[in-house]
Amino acid sequence: MNKTLASFIAVGALLIGGCATKIDPPVQYDFGSLPPAAAAAALPPISLADVNAPAWLDNNMMFFRLAYANQQQPRPYAGSRWTMPPAQLFQQRLKSRLAQAGGTVLALSDAALNMPVLRIDLDDFTQTFDTPSHSVSQLTVRASLFNGRLLLAQKTFSRQADTPSADAPGAARAFATVNDAVIDDMMNWLASVPVKK
Repeated sequence: MNKTLASFIAVGALLIGGCATKIDPPVQYDFGSLPPAAAAAALPPISLADVNAPAWLDNNMMFFRLAYANQQQPRPYAGSRWTMPPAQLFQQRLKSRLAQAGGTVLALSDAALNMPVLRIDLDDFTQTFDTPSHSVSQLTVRASLFNGRLLLAQKTFSRQADTPSADAPGAARAFATVNDAVIDDMMNWLASVPVKK
């Protein structure tokens, strides 16, 4: 074997070894286990439509904004992801919390004709840094309750919380807190809305 061929083989082996370097998969987060059930007012049976979200949130990326640099630019964390898109995380948590509170929740396809339909738009789901060492997680949703084509009620719910650490794990913990707070507010609102059948 000549030296040139041996050199090519050695370089090829190094390149293949470099390509085989292990790349760690992104760390995934959700909202954790449900909080303990609290006493709640009676909830009307509802049909829950799929939660809508802006196109840029329709994935499992974890986004943050740097308010001190360019607040108009959402940036994704490189090594951290949600287990599913935020709208699905919120919808799953809402269903679980409503069921935990004794409510009846059906998918839109399974609902009775006279059952009110809850439609939710996810308007904001972002961690925002006001300084490099401090951030808040912000959640804003708009809920609309319909009976057929008749709008019974509509309300916007918004909560924010300081992240316990200025990183993706801190954002995940703060988002679990604000999601449960928004859902508590929404359940109180649903219990107060007169539902016409």
